[in-house]
Amino acid sequence: MKFLVTKDLAHSKLLAYLMGSVVIAVLIYLVLDVVLHSYVVGSDIASIKSTLFGNTETFEEPILIDSLLLQVHIDFFMTLFALLILSSIYIRLYSKTSVMKVVVHTLFLFGLFAPVFLLMAYFWSEIFVYMWIVSFMLWHLMAFVLSLIIFKRLNFR
Repeated sequence: MKFLVTKDLAHSKLLAYLMGSVVIAVLIYLVLDVVLHSYVVGSDIASIKSTLFGNTETFEEPILIDSLLLQVHIDFFMTLFALLILSSIYIRLYSKTSVMKVVVHTLFLFGLFAPVFLLMAYFWSEIFVYMWIVSFMLWHLMAFVLSLIIFKRLNFR
């Protein structure tokens, strides 16, 4: 159990490979999550607004509230799962840096506000659609970059 206490991965290559495998799985999740949301919610502003609010000209109805709540529930769970994995590995590898806290907190804020903004857009205003897009894309981009930084730090020899 010493490999769990020490932060030096040179003594435990198995732990480095396990962390690398988890980071690869998170990278795949991030890409597929963007694909899923572009399919379910939409890939541009017009299709997102049409999905959330409906379109009277084309006789499209808005998304059902139960479908939206299910999607938001899944988003919260999977976002927290991915964020906890990435932040724990990142903190383990970069605990000496001062920017570590800012990166982790910013990633958590963007990741957790994205589903909230989607619900707020559905219930209140179209301005939250733009806020959802920004927070959704920023948390995915930051998590992707963080995953690559983690993967680079894991010295596979």
